[in-house]
Amino acid sequence: MTETDHRLAAGSRPAQPEPAPRIPTGGMWRRPRAGSGTARRLFLAFGLLIGVFGVASWFALSGLAEVHASMAAMREREEGVRLALELASAVRDQYAHQAHTIIIGDESHLVMYSGSYGHVLSLANRVRDRVQTPEELTRVAEIERASGELDDLFREQIVPAVLAGEFQHVQLEHDRAQGVVGHIQTQVDHLVAGFEATIRDFEANAARIQRSTYRTTVASLLAMLGLAIGIGLYIARSIAVPIARLSEGAARLASGDLDTRLDDRSPDEFGDLARQFNAMTAALKENQEKLVQTEKLAGIGRLAAGVAHEINNPLGVILGYTRLLEKKAEGPLAEDLRVIEDETLRCKETVEGLLDLSRPVKTQPQPVELRELCDETVERLREARPLEGVEIRVEGAGQLEGHPQKLRQVLFNLFKNASEAVGETGSIEIGIQAHGACPEGYLEVVISDSGPGIPAETRAHLFEPFFTTKADGTGLGLAVSQAIAHAHGGRIDAEDAACGGARFRLTLPKSPHVRCEELTRNG
Repeated sequence: MTETDHRLAAGSRPAQPEPAPRIPTGGMWRRPRAGSGTARRLFLAFGLLIGVFGVASWFALSGLAEVHASMAAMREREEGVRLALELASAVRDQYAHQAHTIIIGDESHLVMYSGSYGHVLSLANRVRDRVQTPEELTRVAEIERASGELDDLFREQIVPAVLAGEFQHVQLEHDRAQGVVGHIQTQVDHLVAGFEATIRDFEANAARIQRSTYRTTVASLLAMLGLAIGIGLYIARSIAVPIARLSEGAARLASGDLDTRLDDRSPDEFGDLARQFNAMTAALKENQEKLVQTEKLAGIGRLAAGVAHEINNPLGVILGYTRLLEKKAEGPLAEDLRVIEDETLRCKETVEGLLDLSRPVKTQPQPVELRELCDETVERLREARPLEGVEIRVEGAGQLEGHPQKLRQVLFNLFKNASEAVGETGSIEIGIQAHGACPEGYLEVVISDSGPGIPAETRAHLFEPFFTTKADGTGLGLAVSQAIAHAHGGRIDAEDAACGGARFRLTLPKSPHVRCEELTRNG
């Protein structure tokens, strides 16, 4: 048998009947990456849709504003046309009053003439406010000049000639007045023509803007429609489909199919969710398997407890009679009786282990000095010869509340396993480490040996009942030790030592009312 076999068999590497409390080293759930994945892409997609809508709205509003400006300018020019035509009518009224004065031959129309002339000047000023080009401004100025010339001709030439009865001179000045009126009419016609041309330009520009705005709006609506369809397809593909798959997987899981797995290759939140779902189903399957195994072990334990209880008494009788016969026997018979005694003791040890494993461990907390308990256990092992030739060093100290005898049993199994692993020339280091203050604290007893270590394929079964690689092992030592550790709110972990060999870590809370899982999670 190899040293590894001795190492494993020494404490019989079995496991707990219930899952051991574990120190959380980070849950399997991870916070989704901020600013990435589906949420970011949806934000960008809807942002693009809103952006296209905003651009389309801007073009439409800009077009409407331009059309409104063109319509306002058109109204101004139309008002200019009206005022220019009214100006031409006022000039004709001015000329008509001159004609009435000539026909009547007195000054009775001079007052009405003055009002007509003032109206011409007022209209000319209003037209000037609506002109836009230097040419139009020149024509308005020419109309005002000609109207003034017509007034001067009437007041200075025609009226005096009429009152003096010089009809030939009146006729001559009247002909001149007609020419001035015709010149004013020509200027007004040119002014109206310019206004009307500008109005046509505004109308053409407004129509062009309306067509452009219409085309832009239609194109934007089509683009938004296509983009909305694309976003809908994206949502269906990247959100609805994964959700449907997740729902289908959850339904299969609810029906009892624990082998259900989802495609987790997507790099977004749904990929994370699928990975967490797969991890959850794997954990459920593992826990179910453990539960089934636990039920099996519980059944075996109940059966073993019953059998052990029935066998224990006959074994005691056999052992008593064997020892009685040993006192009287000699020679080969005495040797045979010692063999019977050894095998009976071995059977009794197995029975006691079964009883310890099957019945609940009851602890009666009392102060325990771990350093003293470790020293006592080491001395007991030295007396029993397992530590003969082994270098062992104990460091650290700590106090907790627990069951001294049960804790001594745990330490005895761990120390004995370590001594069998290192052989006669190896070394064992035992360190006691305190973490936190009572009751919010815990202690660790770390046992490191210089042996060959524990193979990875074996480590998973160390604490399983009846698992051992030793020919004379029962496979109950570590299982019972783990159960005692659990009863104290702690646990035992196995790992490789930093410098080779194996390391067993016994973790116990300082207070019996706190479990190490809670302490290490908070700490």
